[in-house]
Order: sequence, then C-alpha cells, then structure tokens
Amino acid sequence: MIREATLKDITEMQLIRNTVRENVLSNPALVTRQDYEDYLSEKGRSWVCVVDGALVGFAAVDLQNNNVWALFVKVGQEGKGYGKQLHDVMVNWYFAQSETPLWLSTDPGTRAERFYLRQGWTCVGSFGQQEVKFEMSKLAWQSQVINNLQKYPRDIAL
Repeated sequence: MIREATLKDITEMQLIRNTVRENVLSNPALVTRQDYEDYLSEKGRSWVCVVDGALVGFAAVDLQNNNVWALFVKVGQEGKGYGKQLHDVMVNWYFAQSETPLWLSTDPGTRAERFYLRQGWTCVGSFGQQEVKFEMSKLAWQSQVINNLQKYPRDIAL
C-alpha cells in the first residue's frame, strides 16, 4: 500500500536510506531528521510503501527545486515493484502541481540508473562530480503513462 508519509515514518525512512547498497551517502549525518520533515509537506511531499505492516520503501519530491529528493527501497525488497509504485505516485503528484520538468541525479552504472531509463527519464549529462542527471517533462510523463496503458491495460488502475 502506498500512502503519504508522516512524522512517525521518519525513523524507518532514515534506516532504509542509510542501509542501501547503491547511492550510499558519504556522510549520513548530513541528511537530518529535519530534512525528512521538510519533505513531508513544506518543500514537497513524501510517500511510503507499506507491506504487511512494514515500511519497505519511500519516495520524496522537492516541489521548490523541481527534483526527486529520494526514492529508496529496503534491502531485500528490491525487484518487487515497490519502487515503481512509489515512483509513479510521486511523479503523478508532482505533475499535478507543476508544469516544470522534474530532475534527479543518481550514481552511474547502478540499478537506479537503469530503473529511471526504463521509466522514460532522459539522461541530460553529469551532475556534481560523480552522478548522472536525468529529466522528465510533463509531456514525456504523460506519454509514458499512455504507453503503459496500451501495454498493460489490466495492470493499470485508474
């Protein structure tokens, strides 16, 4: 089940973020509880995926800076579709609020990079010293949704 994140979810969100195998934070102390709180409502919105009462992933989007702040799935829960569900809810919400293209960055050569390419993101170059930058326009997102409806009409709940 995907739902909006609450203050009670932050500790588990931090645990997931700090235990991933890829896109590891060089200094986890630099991402504070306050950062998570800001993405619950002030800067954008956050969602969690809950399976059998346990939080297995989360996503957060920054409406002020037009970027994906986080999309992470708990180690051992990857490949089950939770990240895609979170991604789709997040991107749908973002483009309901804004016409501005959305961007994100991730480490090159990772599962995350391949995931974003499969979701229709466009690589637009490098970001910082070691990451790649992706963008998604509202039109590209709408096209991706239409393509998915045509490919998998029974899997899409409107």
